[in-house]
Amino acid sequence: MLGGTGLKKSSQLALLSANYMALRLSGHYTLRYKNTNGRVAHELLIDLAEFENSAGLKVADFAKRIQDYGFHPPTCSWPMSTCILIEPTESETLEEIDRFCEAMIKIREEVEDIVTGNQPKDDNVLKNAPHTQTVVIADDWDRSVSDVTLFSPCRLTASPCRPYSRETAAYPVPWLKEKKFWPTVSRIDDAYGDMNLICDCPSVEEMAEAQ
Repeated sequence: MLGGTGLKKSSQLALLSANYMALRLSGHYTLRYKNTNGRVAHELLIDLAEFENSAGLKVADFAKRIQDYGFHPPTCSWPMSTCILIEPTESETLEEIDRFCEAMIKIREEVEDIVTGNQPKDDNVLKNAPHTQTVVIADDWDRSVSDVTLFSPCRLTASPCRPYSRETAAYPVPWLKEKKFWPTVSRIDDAYGDMNLICDCPSVEEMAEAQ
């Protein structure tokens, strides 16, 4: 539908967007599969393996935290288990790409607070992400709150939760105060559904009775 000219332009924009992001993030994260000129194709692969030992963080922790910045997480743990795969495509504006890069850079600063010991490894803004409205406006911010799930780190510690402010949790960058997309649920056990059979269908007896 684009025609030859449109297809070429879309490809050029996708390549430009990915390489622009790679350049902005390369000083903050380890990028995989670059060519000899330091360029990538239409996507970039960020390896987060180094942060598991230094900060106790995995890919899922970054994916949950990016939701607090108003973004859906990129592809996680593929094609490498320790990576996130970012593919901006030709449809994203420069403004949106810059917002995403700023979010990733800010998250890297939050990670550094954990690496240096300013935030605990088992109870920090990444491990407790994402932060819903219910969590942020709760009267009891320092302790577990009503919508923290069974699998939240907050329920695993006796010490007060949230060694960071509400503003850090919900508005880590200024532009979020103008446009904020709130995550709808707190941290859950992502693998539970993969390891346990869950069916909402009625039982055989109920179906027989209905017939």
